[in-house]
Amino acid sequence: MKIVPFEKEHISRAEALFLAAYREEQAAVPALPPIRSVPVLQSCAGNRLGVAAFENDRMVGYLCCVGPFEHAFRSTDARGVFSPFGANAAVSENHAAVYAAMYQVAAAKWVEQGAVSHAICLPAHDQTAQQQFFQYGFGLRCADAIRTMEPIPGRTPAGYTLCELPGEEWMAVYPLELALNRHYRQSPFFMNRTQDTPEAFLAESTAQNARYFAAMQGGDLCAYLKITFEGETFVAQGEGYCHVHGAYCLPAHRGNGLYRSLLSYAATRLQQDGCTRLGVDFESINPNAWGFWRKDFSVYTHSLVRRIDERILQG
Repeated sequence: MKIVPFEKEHISRAEALFLAAYREEQAAVPALPPIRSVPVLQSCAGNRLGVAAFENDRMVGYLCCVGPFEHAFRSTDARGVFSPFGANAAVSENHAAVYAAMYQVAAAKWVEQGAVSHAICLPAHDQTAQQQFFQYGFGLRCADAIRTMEPIPGRTPAGYTLCELPGEEWMAVYPLELALNRHYRQSPFFMNRTQDTPEAFLAESTAQNARYFAAMQGGDLCAYLKITFEGETFVAQGEGYCHVHGAYCLPAHRGNGLYRSLLSYAATRLQQDGCTRLGVDFESINPNAWGFWRKDFSVYTHSLVRRIDERILQG
C-alpha cells in the first residue's frame, strides 16, 4: 500500500469511494437523502493535510481534513483538525488496515501544523473503522441523526399548550437558553459554552431565520425547540431539510412525554410548510441528549476525537 498526498486529481475516485460507503449507510438509515457528489472534497484538496491510499493504480482510501483551527470544539485551548462527513472513506477489504495506514501518515502532517486535537466523522454503522480508531486512542464525541418529517405518536399531557412563538416573543426563550448553557457545564458534559447577551441571542436567531416552538403551562414557558434550515453535514441541507438547533425542557416538566409532544407538534407544522426531513446533532457526552434523540431519530454519523500529548510539540 502506498500513501500519497491527496490532490485535486483524486477527487473523482474519492467521490466514488464515499458514495459506495454512503449507500451502505443509507441502507441502515433510509431517511438519508440521495446525493451525487461530495462537495467537501473541493475544500480539502490541495491543503496538503490529506492523504490517499493506493494499491498499484487503484485508490483504496482517502483521509482529508479541514483546519487547523484554534479552540477545537469551541471549548478547549487546543488547535485541532477535523475530517468531516465525506472527507474520508476506504474500500471494504482490509478496511481497518487502510484507515490505520492513512491515519498514521495524515496524523504526522496534522501534528506538524500544531494540531493536537484530531476529530474524524465516520458513518455510524461503520463499526470496523470505528474500532480501528478506538484502538488508536479515539473516543466517541458527537453524532448526527435524521428522521423523515412526520408526527410522533402520543398525546400532549394535560395542562399544556403547544405553539409557535412569533418573533416578538422569542426573548421568552432566553432564560431557558441560559439554563441549557448551565446544563452544558455539568458532569459528565463539562462543556463551557459561551453565553450570548440577549441582544446577540436575538440577532443570531434572526440571521438564522430560526423558528421557535414552545410548550406553555398557563403563561409560563417550560420547554422550547429551535429550528433552523442547515445541519452539520453536507447532506443535512437543501430544500426540505430542517435542523434542531436548540432544545431544552425545564426539569420539573420532564418524564411525562411533553417534549416528544412538542417535537411532534413542530414536525406537523414543518411538514405542512413543505419540510421533508428533520435532523439533529448532539454530543454523546450529554447523557440526556444521547437517551432522548435516538428514540425518534436514526443516527448516521459518529464523530471520534483524540487529544494527543501537547508536549510532543516541544520536541
